[in-house]
Amino acid sequence: MTPDPWRPAPGSATGVGSLPGTDPREAAAEVTGELPDLPHLPELPGRGTGADMVGRTAALLRDLHVDVQPSGWRLVDRPGMDERRARAYLGQDLDELEAHAQGFVGPVKLQVTGPWTLAAALALPRGEPVLSDKGALREVFESLTEGLIAHVADLRSRLPGAEPVVQLDEPSLPAVLTGAVRSSSGARTFQAVRETVAEDVLRDLVDALVVPVVVHCCAARPPVALARRSGAAGVSVDLTLVRDTIDDELGEAVESGLVLLAGLVPAAPPGAARVSDVAATVEPVRQLWQRLGLAQQRLVEQVVVTPTCGLAGASPAYARAAMTRAREAARVLPEMEV
Repeated sequence: MTPDPWRPAPGSATGVGSLPGTDPREAAAEVTGELPDLPHLPELPGRGTGADMVGRTAALLRDLHVDVQPSGWRLVDRPGMDERRARAYLGQDLDELEAHAQGFVGPVKLQVTGPWTLAAALALPRGEPVLSDKGALREVFESLTEGLIAHVADLRSRLPGAEPVVQLDEPSLPAVLTGAVRSSSGARTFQAVRETVAEDVLRDLVDALVVPVVVHCCAARPPVALARRSGAAGVSVDLTLVRDTIDDELGEAVESGLVLLAGLVPAAPPGAARVSDVAATVEPVRQLWQRLGLAQQRLVEQVVVTPTCGLAGASPAYARAAMTRAREAARVLPEMEV
């Protein structure tokens, strides 16, 4: 049975994931305060090893263990300090979100490294990416699926009114599909993964989670069509970067019912002292709707405003202003003329 499409509240905004700083209590307070319609579990990579995107997700793996080497995260035989630190950071973040969102009813977004980006970043014990070994790939994908099912269940137990949404961060998926992932030495690249194979893996994960899944990729040409075919409920892209280069893919995605998490608020551009005004912020999505001739109702029901990427590189003041602007921009979408 095909699940009903995901429909966030009209005029919703959310974050991509990361924020500056090291205080999970402050981060949870800001997210729940600034993004009340679709809060997300904050990520604070500024805390260091274990709070980074790859380590945070690797700590969710079931029956597999990881540690950090100079080259990055790798699979190991038994848990160690790095894995325990990653689990502790994630636990702290969940504790604070639970404390600040008690009684909340509605969607709550969890961000994790997607299976293909994890396979490109996580190394085997001998040092090569998991992507290089079909057996290891299968094992990691199965372990990740089990870990994410437990992660979703944990959120539900903490916030009974929450409707979990899982965002798969896939910045490396374009490189995986084009054969641009390099070996540990950098001397060679690995064979491109066929789109059908990548699609099957994503579909299996989407089917197993039984919650809305969003595929996020802030590349210039994100694999929107692949995400749509995999059964994702939404796609998250930097709309200021893609401009009109993937109009057809975005149009097909929206018309098939997917939610567009539209990256519109700059994620701390160099030298930025303030965010742009609301009219300038929403202009890329207004232009997209005009170019594609999409119905106004789809704009109301299927667009969520976000920053263009994570905010970890921003100042705390700018990150707060960016979340505020995302919320303000989302509020004008229902009345915006297209």
